[in-house]
Amino acid sequence: MAVADPGPPVGGGGDPGSVDGGVTASRTTDIVAGPGGVMTDEVGVVTGELTLRTELRGGQVVLRVQYKDADEWYVVTGGRTVLADPADLDAVHAIAVGLLHRPEG
Repeated sequence: MAVADPGPPVGGGGDPGSVDGGVTASRTTDIVAGPGGVMTDEVGVVTGELTLRTELRGGQVVLRVQYKDADEWYVVTGGRTVLADPADLDAVHAIAVGLLHRPEG
């Protein structure tokens, strides 16, 4: 599992609405989905080796996943909330990784 990347705002990506414009901070970690996969709004369940990105945009956190090294990003179903303090982004990302990273099933 890769360590969360607290780097600068992210640009580019396969979905123009996902990572371009408006993202003030993001964290990214490679994960392995559990047996049921990760449900997304756009394509349903995605499985296997994924990359999880937690984005902060205008006070709202959005969780997105992509197949590892793919271009397209998908919103995790139920993966949106308002974040009162941007300093909490690391904690939200850590919780999301803890819930979705299930390499042992």
